[in-house]
Amino acid sequence: MSLNTGDAAPQFSLPNANPQHGGETVSFTDAAGENGTLVLFECNHCPYVIASVDRINDMAADCHTKGIGFVGINANDPVVYPNDSFEHMVKRAKGGMPYAYLHDESQEVAHAYGAKRTPEFYLFDTDHRLVYQGRMDDSPRNPTEASTRELADAIEALLNGQKPDVDYTESIGCSVKWKA
Repeated sequence: MSLNTGDAAPQFSLPNANPQHGGETVSFTDAAGENGTLVLFECNHCPYVIASVDRINDMAADCHTKGIGFVGINANDPVVYPNDSFEHMVKRAKGGMPYAYLHDESQEVAHAYGAKRTPEFYLFDTDHRLVYQGRMDDSPRNPTEASTRELADAIEALLNGQKPDVDYTESIGCSVKWKA
């Protein structure tokens, strides 16, 4: 079941593979920023995520400077995709990730959000209400070919006290790897 624009953010408290950003466990409340919160469903193995890592890191840093909380969540089944295990999340985080990287082992959080793909973004306002869901832009594998910037536009609208012109896009990426 997917969230709809205006829905409240599902709460969570999950182990953090990058404890230098947020501590050993991070909740939605911990991640929330004074001007909003961006939740990203991602993983370690997806080529769409891998191709977007630099842009995701830049987005996280930009959000931080704008008072928007940023957190990544990996909900993939590590039995099927061992590269998505918590241990591999820790290794990736040590490579310079500037945000909390949470492990949704039970996949309950991904189900609550209605996450379908990696990467997939959920932007919430200061009241923790969904204002945008979907992709960063139309070319996650090759940023030079991007012709849209839906997520950046939604963040700009949020900061200006406006509703985004586009509040939903289909994310482009790998499917979340659900447990059997």
